[in-house]
Amino acid sequence: MSDALTLPAEARERAGKGASRQLRREGRVPAVIYGGKEEPTLIHVEAKELVRQLGTGHFMNSIVTIEVGGKKIRTLPKDVALHPVNDRPEHVDFLRLSKGAKIEVMVPVVFINEEASPGLKKGGVLNVVRHELDLICESDKIPSEIEIDVTGKAVGDSIHISEVTLPDGSESAITDRDFTIATLVAPSALKKSEGDTTTEGQTGAGMEPGETAATEQGPDDDAADEQEAKSE
Repeated sequence: MSDALTLPAEARERAGKGASRQLRREGRVPAVIYGGKEEPTLIHVEAKELVRQLGTGHFMNSIVTIEVGGKKIRTLPKDVALHPVNDRPEHVDFLRLSKGAKIEVMVPVVFINEEASPGLKKGGVLNVVRHELDLICESDKIPSEIEIDVTGKAVGDSIHISEVTLPDGSESAITDRDFTIATLVAPSALKKSEGDTTTEGQTGAGMEPGETAATEQGPDDDAADEQEAKSE
């Protein structure tokens, strides 16, 4: 997971649409913390700070520590409801993380040792099928990223989940197939170049290299020869 974020919050006593609308008019966003075998905790957070953290691009993949009433609660954002017109956040759901609990998360992948891949060194392209892995992790051992080594990979090779060494406390949430994470393919420009070379190298059937169809006589040429013979 990305580095943990901290989000100050205040408890809210009332639920319902009316109370939520009032909070939004005051620049606050209603939210709830649930899970961990505890009763849901109703809170509200500052809209500007929430928007700022959403703008980091990794809010949904970060552990967010909610500070409310002098307590710190480790959570994972599960859903952010946005206004259909202006995209402003209207409600947030946080999942409470209890020690030892396992949760399903999406973790980004990072490819390393690209300089040690013969296929990439020859101009091949790494075609990434999955930019994130769906993992089940212990809540206190969520990795920030999964490194995948491409050492020795050649054009035509594929990287499957079975080849990846996951960190302790993590396992793939998809267990019914050995899915593909990335493939190493030849660049389209290279394929096109090879195709053009083949076309240029072709000659007419039964013709020597360098000959063209222009050396063959057509019906008009035969008529011209015949007329020339009569005049002689």
